[in-house]
Amino acid sequence: MDSLWAIALLLGALEGLTEFLPVSSTGHLIIAGHLLGWTNETSKAFKIFIQLGAILAVCWIYRARLARLLRGFASAPLEQRLALHLAIAFLPAAVLGVLLHGVIKDLLFGPVTVAVALVAGGIAILLIERRNHTPTTHSIDALDARLALKLGFAQALALFPGVSRSGATIIGGLWLGLSRPAAAEFSFFLAIPTMLAATAYDLYKSRDLLHAADLPLFAIGFVTAFLTGLVAVRAFVGWVSAHSFAPFAWYRIAFGVLVLATWWSGSVAWTTP
Repeated sequence: MDSLWAIALLLGALEGLTEFLPVSSTGHLIIAGHLLGWTNETSKAFKIFIQLGAILAVCWIYRARLARLLRGFASAPLEQRLALHLAIAFLPAAVLGVLLHGVIKDLLFGPVTVAVALVAGGIAILLIERRNHTPTTHSIDALDARLALKLGFAQALALFPGVSRSGATIIGGLWLGLSRPAAAEFSFFLAIPTMLAATAYDLYKSRDLLHAADLPLFAIGFVTAFLTGLVAVRAFVGWVSAHSFAPFAWYRIAFGVLVLATWWSGSVAWTTP
């Protein structure tokens, strides 16, 4: 049990640190789970559940804006506009996620497919960062419905494990003319309904794997994901306004190549879906 608690702490920290960075938390959890030898049914439910801790971290950091959004939903045009655009951006991932859930879980949740996605995503980030980026949208309040829908389709790319939900949304936002802070902020806000819905759906599908005896283990991962998520989001918000995403891209490429090299050489017995 002590070793499982250590694994829960490690995976919780990994979830919180990577969920909102453009490096793919799901991909890291899949690879870490294989390296740690914890890939049973309980581990799958655990990895789903601890996402709630990361979601809570974003809700806490943006609690003032979220409270304003909820208070003004019925009467404030600006808040109604933001809520509508979040709903529009949420739809592509929601619809495709329901339609492709089984295929994704059965065919794509493996270290090798994740490694390929990490490398491909890193290359995409480098290519987009090489463009002359002149923002035309500097605030999430300036989005229109068409742009919100495009951002939603960008986020839907992250249904492929290893792509990164936040990375796809932020880099997609840069491509579509959002400023770096606006792209990051919209990604964080969009994460709340998207991750809540995805986590609730996954937990429902995995309800037979949830047992009261596992509650302490799940609680450790949840709290750790929340605390590390607070640190990661606050640091990332400070970073994003003035820096390129190239370091994250090179990290993705290096990590993905390392996993592929160990798989190719047979030095690590990676399993595939």
